[in-house]
Amino acid sequence: MARYRYAVADVFTDTPLRGNPVAVFTDARGLDAERMQQIANEMHLSETVFVLPPRSGGDVRVRIFTPVNELPFAGHPTLGAAVVLGQTFKSGRLLMETGMGIVPFSLNRDAKDIVRSAGMRQPVPEWELYDRAEDVLAALGLDAADLPIEIYQNGPRHAFVDCGSIEQLSAIRPDYRILETPPDVAINCFAGSGRHWRMRMFSPAYGVYEDAATGSAAGPLAIHLIRHGRIASEQEIEILQGVEIGRPSTMRARISTADGEIRSVDVSGDAVIIIRATLEL
Repeated sequence: MARYRYAVADVFTDTPLRGNPVAVFTDARGLDAERMQQIANEMHLSETVFVLPPRSGGDVRVRIFTPVNELPFAGHPTLGAAVVLGQTFKSGRLLMETGMGIVPFSLNRDAKDIVRSAGMRQPVPEWELYDRAEDVLAALGLDAADLPIEIYQNGPRHAFVDCGSIEQLSAIRPDYRILETPPDVAINCFAGSGRHWRMRMFSPAYGVYEDAATGSAAGPLAIHLIRHGRIASEQEIEILQGVEIGRPSTMRARISTADGEIRSVDVSGDAVIIIRATLEL
């Protein structure tokens, strides 16, 4: 019988049973992709991470699975994995190999040398107008969006819909029958101003009807806000997500630009480990 140790961390929170949970299998050697997908479906969290030996100069390599598919990169799973691995990894910097290349993490320790939070430098996404914007508005029950609905790709594909006000954002009741139709896309609705923003993410295409914290969307949201004049370069923002499903999560994002180009995408947040267990196969 094979045994695989894993931890569950609540990510983008410092409070157990809030934030977005992720299961992290700290040594997934011996598991193939089919088995990983079965385990992710069994865990039935928005994502499950499998840690493997590095291949391309990193400290570790990860594979990330939703209940229905594999992702080349995701935010809350990799940040949660960094915090879990940081309990035994003694350096303050962790290089994580993903399907989108090496993602560097800074590990932040408390006075007892326990990693409580981490920051990542995300891949710079590509973006374009979303060609199914009218379908998205219909699914959300909105007549229009204040900004163009654009899609950003940094592994997952994220479309962003400006809802105008937090009240309108919270009132959304999506028609998932429509949202299930476009493949390989997450719909991110947002509202706010200045440093403080709220977001909701709906993605039945990824097997997640509403996500508590979408770290891979935090950087692209900040880019979207900079591109459309809502915030300035180097301005750190806080993104609160998961309120409507009882899992409040706080993400921090900062974008650096130079000569009109995106130079860096930094996202950070807390995480707390709530479960350590063994899977027996």
